[in-house]
Amino acid sequence: MARNGLHIIDTHHHVGGVPSLMTTVGSSGPMKLAADTSWFRDDAELAARLAIMDDNGVDQSVVIPTHEYLRPDGRADTSAINDAIAAYRDHRPDRFVAAVGIVEPLYGDASMDELERIRAELGLVGVSFHTRFQGVSTDSPLVTRLVVKAAEVGLVPFIHCYADSPDEAPWKILDAAAAVPDTTIVVLDGFSGFERTKEITRAAAEAPNLVFDTSLVFSFDFVEHFVARFGVERVVFGSDMYSVPLAYRRCYPLEQILVSRLDDEAKAAILSGNLRRILSLP
Repeated sequence: MARNGLHIIDTHHHVGGVPSLMTTVGSSGPMKLAADTSWFRDDAELAARLAIMDDNGVDQSVVIPTHEYLRPDGRADTSAINDAIAAYRDHRPDRFVAAVGIVEPLYGDASMDELERIRAELGLVGVSFHTRFQGVSTDSPLVTRLVVKAAEVGLVPFIHCYADSPDEAPWKILDAAAAVPDTTIVVLDGFSGFERTKEITRAAAEAPNLVFDTSLVFSFDFVEHFVARFGVERVVFGSDMYSVPLAYRRCYPLEQILVSRLDDEAKAAILSGNLRRILSLP
């Protein structure tokens, strides 16, 4: 399926239902009282995702659970979500090349154990932090200690840096990056706004182990300037796909990469080569 002779792996696909999109205030009937993993077994959801990947020429993707999931039973709900994303990966391993799990900073030592479990038992390659949904700020010591543990067990940290969230400001990633200087951290949504793009440039200069995906990119010209300054090895392709609502029909960041002024070697690195190296993919 490779486009322009380039194999394409999307770094950033979320899977799962978002409670706020499935219920309304005053709606009849109780809200589910535990993590809803039915989305991970939804044939229609899977078919829609694969169709969009096909339409955009995306060969494979890395899947991550949505962070907006119900967890009244704490770690049991988080473990269920992690089990579900591993099963989703295994359903179509030809298209979902790897899966990333979640741990919650506010669970304390229970999350340390979950990091070991998702690596050893589920074969997940990374762990995602999206602190705007997790009740802490990215610079919290609770996050940093989990990033350190993740590195110890062989998991790649994926840290969201969404433009509209002060808790996810780029400077707040620096403590975690400094704590694991020999571990690559994949920063998601770092190009998601004009100011955010300027801020991540400073974070990238201070922490060479940060690599940034292209999700929600404000303008790909900024990415080209970023590559010129820091090197092509610091960028991976990501689109921020969700289950509901579908994030896009046409992935414009991908189109911008393909028509950019970058040479074919640089495009190949961003579209799959860098991610293969970071996640040790075959």
